[in-house]
Amino acid sequence: MNDKLDMMSPDGAQNNIDKIAALFPNCVTETAEGKAIDFDLLKQELSGQIVEGTKERYRLEWPGKREAIVTANLPTTKTLRPVREDSVDFDTTENLYIEGDNLEVLKLLQESYLGKIKMIYIDPPYNTGKDFVYKDNFTQDADEFKEDSGQVDEYNQRLVVNPETSGRYHSDWLTMMYPRIKLARNLLTQDGLIAISIDEKEVHNLRKLCDDVFGENNFAGEIIWKNSSKNDQDYISIQHEYILVYVRDKGTNKGSWLEKKEGLDEIYKAFNGFKKEFGEDWEAIHKAALDWYKQFPESNPIYSSKHYSWMDETGVYFPDNISGPNHGQYVYDVTHPKTGKVCKPPASGWRYPESTMIQRIKDGLVHFGKDHTTVPNNKTYLRNTEFQSLTSIRYKDGRVASKNLARLFGENLFTNPKDPDLLCELFKSFRVEKDDIVLDFFSGSGTTGEAVLKLNALAGSTCRYIIVQIPENLEDTLKTATGGGKATVQRAIDFLQRQEKPLNICELAKERIQLSAAKIKEDTKADIDYGFRVYRIDESNMQDVYYRPQDYQQGKLELFADNVKEGRTADDLLAQVMLDWGLPLSLGIEQLSIAKKQVFKVAENSLMACFDKGLDEAFAKELANHKPLRVVFRDASFKDDTAKENVRQLLKQLSPDTEMRVI
Repeated sequence: MNDKLDMMSPDGAQNNIDKIAALFPNCVTETAEGKAIDFDLLKQELSGQIVEGTKERYRLEWPGKREAIVTANLPTTKTLRPVREDSVDFDTTENLYIEGDNLEVLKLLQESYLGKIKMIYIDPPYNTGKDFVYKDNFTQDADEFKEDSGQVDEYNQRLVVNPETSGRYHSDWLTMMYPRIKLARNLLTQDGLIAISIDEKEVHNLRKLCDDVFGENNFAGEIIWKNSSKNDQDYISIQHEYILVYVRDKGTNKGSWLEKKEGLDEIYKAFNGFKKEFGEDWEAIHKAALDWYKQFPESNPIYSSKHYSWMDETGVYFPDNISGPNHGQYVYDVTHPKTGKVCKPPASGWRYPESTMIQRIKDGLVHFGKDHTTVPNNKTYLRNTEFQSLTSIRYKDGRVASKNLARLFGENLFTNPKDPDLLCELFKSFRVEKDDIVLDFFSGSGTTGEAVLKLNALAGSTCRYIIVQIPENLEDTLKTATGGGKATVQRAIDFLQRQEKPLNICELAKERIQLSAAKIKEDTKADIDYGFRVYRIDESNMQDVYYRPQDYQQGKLELFADNVKEGRTADDLLAQVMLDWGLPLSLGIEQLSIAKKQVFKVAENSLMACFDKGLDEAFAKELANHKPLRVVFRDASFKDDTAKENVRQLLKQLSPDTEMRVI
């Protein structure tokens, strides 16, 4: 019986072959490397006509697309190692901060978070010619890569500059983005969505790339974010960015996304702060406002910068157009209730037949001016129109977010951070709620983390975030920075040096999240999860022989009596086991002592793991009392195969639903 965990991410290519084989078994063939697909037969199966060769088709192509598809499907044996000393409330928090190459992190999350992420927001490199991009080439060994790129840090990250003079300027960016978007889609819930910030240089390519991954029919729309007032470019000064939005499945996510109309808060302020007193309880606000109106009817109309509103005994309303859609369709006289004279009619006639208009006047649904010289209006009540469909234009001055962040740190350490208030608004509009998960795998300064905390504090939700960031070396960033950006990066370096921390952006982001959490807690007094678990990507915890025993001679295998690398902790092993067994890294973790052995208990009885040596039947008996669904031990935890089999049989007898595995 093979009871070993394979300790690597899923093989995407093999999974795809299995799916095709289930649909078209006649297209499966065998090669020296194993099962494969006969693509000529598959093409024929998917066509109603005879396929004779390559034909032109409508699709996005670039040099490197096939390489990107292969890259997305390749498995990884890397793992995530917990960093308790950098974490906040490690054992209880459900938020994750992951340091490492996001492509490999996405692969590692494929089993644990498959179909579990409600929303993904990313702000990837904009390909300005100066931004770092990821160079993914998993076919090279370390020495070849160093020679090729000249940039490999302690985490073996692959960051290179993509200059505009490059002959593959757009292609390299697309090759970098494609596998990440492809893997990200797998993580979304059926009603999930992805929102991607981008500028004008790649928005057209990103749109076609996402059409390719999500399907053109799942494009939900494009938000234009006006974030600048600069006027320093030739031809047309670009003062906006884009946010492309795709849903996983329009059949599940119907897109009933709403936002509150601008200017309404100003109206509520006119009601002696009822908005502040009653929060989001609009019924209570209307009632209090109506009581106030009855005392001071002369206060009408109520004016705000966005709306001109009135009140009657039903509530707040806005005078709305009452003219007919077809010129001259309904023409008749309407008498003013005070002057008794015929009111001025709309130029195109009335919207309703005369009988309908008479009834609406009787029901108090028509607003009359001070006399008959003004055209009457419909009454559109605030309670029915507080929300509108999500609109495609956002006005947010990018400098505000920079100033707020500088205020948080006490100095300006980031250039052009995304606005957490904007993200919080979008999360609410996209119905991120309850205990949904938000993922950001280009997290930069950690804006998404702050936005989720704000969302929870304001909405009373328990949403969680997973944010991923490559530990970009700020000294490398300094080499390409220019103008004010260069001074900003230098200040960030000085800040980290004073704190004796590594000079990378992850350290600044973790500090930012903690500072913003403290401020949100102080401002709102909300009882929410302010912590985060830090994980850092690294080579596998397992010796190479674990994955490739065929590469080693029998005589050398005894050198690997313990197949776990030296220096790896029980925490490290637990994280890799959770990923391999498809358990979310955010699950609660307890530590117990059973028969004097350290045991990890994950999510009540979902998983129990012990990596100590000397496990025996007495330990198994006590462990079985907890009735765990899964248990994991090290192969080296047992004296020999007989001891391991005895523990297995004892668990099967005392806790028959327990599944036992070893690493």
